[in-house]
Amino acid sequence: MPDVGRPRGLCGCPAAFWRSDLSTPRVFALGLLLAGAAFSPVHAQDARQAAPEAATGYHDKAGWPAQKYMVAAANPLAVEAGYQILKQGGSAIDAAIATQLVLTLVEPQSSGIGGGAFLVHYDGKQVQAFDGRETAPASADERLFQRPDGTPVSRTEGVVGGRSVGAPGVLRMLELAHRQHGKLPWKALFAPAIRLSEEGFPVSKRLNLLLGYDPHLRKDRIAAAYFYDAQGKPWPVGHILKNPALAATLREIAEGGADAFYTGHIAHDIAAKVAFHPTNPGLLTARDIADYRPKVRQPVCSDYRTYTVCGMPPPSSGGIAVAQMLGMFENFDMKKLAPAAGVPGPEAVHVFSEVARLAYADRNRYAADTDFVPLPGRGIASLIDKGYLAQRAKLVGPRSMGEAPAGTPPGMEVAWGTDNAIETPSTSHVSVVDAEGRGLAMTTTIEDAFGSRQMVDGFILNNQLTDFSFASRDENGPVANRVEAGKRPRSAMSPTVVFDKKSGRLVLTVGSPGGPAIINYVAKVLVGTLDWGLNVQQAISLPNFGSRNGPTELEAGRFPLATIKELEARGHKVRVSEQTSGLHGIQRVSVHGVPLWFGGADPRREGIAKGD
Repeated sequence: MPDVGRPRGLCGCPAAFWRSDLSTPRVFALGLLLAGAAFSPVHAQDARQAAPEAATGYHDKAGWPAQKYMVAAANPLAVEAGYQILKQGGSAIDAAIATQLVLTLVEPQSSGIGGGAFLVHYDGKQVQAFDGRETAPASADERLFQRPDGTPVSRTEGVVGGRSVGAPGVLRMLELAHRQHGKLPWKALFAPAIRLSEEGFPVSKRLNLLLGYDPHLRKDRIAAAYFYDAQGKPWPVGHILKNPALAATLREIAEGGADAFYTGHIAHDIAAKVAFHPTNPGLLTARDIADYRPKVRQPVCSDYRTYTVCGMPPPSSGGIAVAQMLGMFENFDMKKLAPAAGVPGPEAVHVFSEVARLAYADRNRYAADTDFVPLPGRGIASLIDKGYLAQRAKLVGPRSMGEAPAGTPPGMEVAWGTDNAIETPSTSHVSVVDAEGRGLAMTTTIEDAFGSRQMVDGFILNNQLTDFSFASRDENGPVANRVEAGKRPRSAMSPTVVFDKKSGRLVLTVGSPGGPAIINYVAKVLVGTLDWGLNVQQAISLPNFGSRNGPTELEAGRFPLATIKELEARGHKVRVSEQTSGLHGIQRVSVHGVPLWFGGADPRREGIAKGD
């Protein structure tokens, strides 16, 4: 298992896993099966509820090979920025910073310097988990999203406005990571984003459609003037959109470091925007922003067959939940469940979904910021204990259990209520490997599409506090993920790196946006690559499926009616909906004995991978 300070040897990777015929990629013919099964009125309504960042098309991708280094991310302009940094000799961290800064400009609905991020990084010797999650204001308490009578406010009232804004964390976190692992000067990493902000970039189809869907962004005067024309229509595809305000902000941060954001006028501008929202003011102050500190945490690492998989610890629930799912999958012959013609069969969907229910049941009961509330038993070790997970796996029978109960991990001494946070899938993921073998997975977010719908100094502010539970207690006790001053809200973000267990060599980095469905998306790719022998692009392109301890969720238009009917016959309540993952990953492969990096990008979004 990768540990702090342990050196890594040469690859002893199983040849059968890494050998992929990339000269003739096996691109699955996906999305052609009985699309009509997905479009009843009920299914359409479910799709709207399940995907606040709406689907904007599906485009097959073959994947991208490279020999030395690579970056995969959600927008070609952001990928180009990271690629140029790698080409200049920059580290994986350097490339991730440049990529994130451009994403702030070109993918403002999903991430940016007004939000937060989780980063799992491998420097060739150790794995670190960098926590750049936002924090609640010092004056916030568990009643933040409740009416005077204690009932939760509506989703819109919670999300839109100042109430939902937490202290942004991504810049402080990236600065800390750069101090430890950067090679190029901090200032140099800002050049691509500053240039694009000044010269402008063409509005993409995805951005145009999301601007058209959103009913709230136009209510912010600054955002309306930037994103829409005089008639209130979103700028058309191809329109060159310039952001001089963001260019000025980035110049200040390039020159003055993260302090320019956290202790200068930018922090005061953010606080004023939050406090003076006309209908839903918030509590975040300039002092809250100045006091923000990122954290370096011990990653959640566990063995899965011949691999070691490392993910993000709390306040993310992703690392634990993914480890739990893999630990339960070890009790099944997953290879026998490999998809036919690129579509998982009923038994694969059944086992995957039932295991997911069990992991999500524990997540919804126990996961929160462990700086404030303890995990049950021995903490992470209890929740990913192999014996505990083997017992949980025995609950998977021939019929769906519907709603799984939370487990009782070894040594459990605490009881928590059930969480009811609003978690939404507007997030982005970046995977990078550099020429020296360092690699990272970074999932970054402002939470909902266009966050809190507030724009200041050229960027969008997050609505991350809605990841807290709106309810603070129930009959089982206090909710672990309730709002508390200075606390970080629970997340499902699951940036993940995978190693060959024998040699310790990095073999995969992957992650996704998607709100609470992120855990299923990432687990799908891990099973696809580690059990089913697919390359990372093929695994990403598989239909999305799983359960969050509710309905069994299938991606619209991707499963035959026969599969749906068989699942229903086994007790599954099937919900067919758009599942707009944004998976990006980089995998070590071997082609005719030549080691390569192979990058994959989600066909549901506009990302790519690029390297040399």
